Amino acid sequence: MAFLPVDEQLELISRGTEEVIPLNDLRKKLEKSISVNKPLTVKLGCDPSRPDLHIGHGVVLQKLRDFQDLGHQAVLVIGDFTAMIGDPSERNKTRPQLTLEEAKVNAESYIEQSKVLLDVNNLKVIFNSTWLNKMNFEEVIKLSSKYTVARMIERDDFTKRFESETPISMHEFLYPLAQAMDSVEINSDVELGGTDQKFNLLVGRDIQREYGQDPQSIITLPLLEGTDGVEKMSKSYDNYIALDDSPEDMYGKIMSINDSMILKYYKLAVFADREKINEVKLLLKDDANNPRDIKRSLAKELVKKYYSEDKADLAQSSFDQIFVKRDNPENMQSRKIDSDIGLLELLTEEGLLASKGEGKRLLSQNAVKINGEVCNDINFIVSPSNDELVIKVGKRRFLKVIS
Repeated sequence: MAFLPVDEQLELISRGTEEVIPLNDLRKKLEKSISVNKPLTVKLGCDPSRPDLHIGHGVVLQKLRDFQDLGHQAVLVIGDFTAMIGDPSERNKTRPQLTLEEAKVNAESYIEQSKVLLDVNNLKVIFNSTWLNKMNFEEVIKLSSKYTVARMIERDDFTKRFESETPISMHEFLYPLAQAMDSVEINSDVELGGTDQKFNLLVGRDIQREYGQDPQSIITLPLLEGTDGVEKMSKSYDNYIALDDSPEDMYGKIMSINDSMILKYYKLAVFADREKINEVKLLLKDDANNPRDIKRSLAKELVKKYYSEDKADLAQSSFDQIFVKRDNPENMQSRKIDSDIGLLELLTEEGLLASKGEGKRLLSQNAVKINGEVCNDINFIVSPSNDELVIKVGKRRFLKVIS
């Protein structure tokens, strides 16, 4: 295929990144790729410790898609084996280990959700248990001999735990080495990861060199703060926008972010080009502009990215009806009932609650309304009647009950 000139490739590749290490090496790899007409092998290692993805994960997935769009070979390495070790990155204690079976179940969900961003026709998906499971103890000793304890302890996570006398298990030292073997196995030219993965990616370069390979270039991407604007996006902090959130929820969550996060979300969530970023900067500097209106454009762009322009328009209309006009949405989810059913059971069945435990929490916070009236009775029974009921959960979830 005909590749774009190096400078044009680098413009897209560098967009939204934190570091490219080393930049000159990547330039040389791209030049060689063009001269021999061969795509680069671009690796993204995925830790399937959880089954759900959010737009924070989308930052690095989008960068992998950029390489695909430039004609390079994307390789998604599912760390089903390394998940049994547990990534020590940014951990102040040993991460819980998963079984191989648990990791594979999570990985299937990961792959399915990532399809919204990646071109599946130009994507290799491989599991690192394929080669790591086959290594014998002699091979593990050989690998371990290629890296020193002193260099491992240089890692910030380990240094802090060592100084605070928090235990560090020996198997945790094997995580970056095992991940590095993934790069050796596929002879990676480029590896992507968040800034929290920089140490692991650098180890990959060192180990490739030890095994006689040209070390990969590494590209780190910033971690995206969640909707609270403080902690990094995570389901644990309940500040996330899931890749499979509905268009309405995705739009509404963007509208809830702090104004100070608008530009960063344009850069990392929407991956806007330089021209758009400069335009947003000027809009934000002008006190005549209401940040809410800029956020509306951001929310619409995000929904369009993950769904379509039509669904983005509908999500905006729904938001306006609920929060501007203070009306119920026109096309809300409905459920017909012909017998009594517990409120928590009904909402869980219809997907408005992840669990009855979440429902109890929301009820205690007065976050559930029935026909506009707060309900905090965990034993509330919904009965068939001649009147329709509209149940509102939180700010954006609605259910119409019809008898």
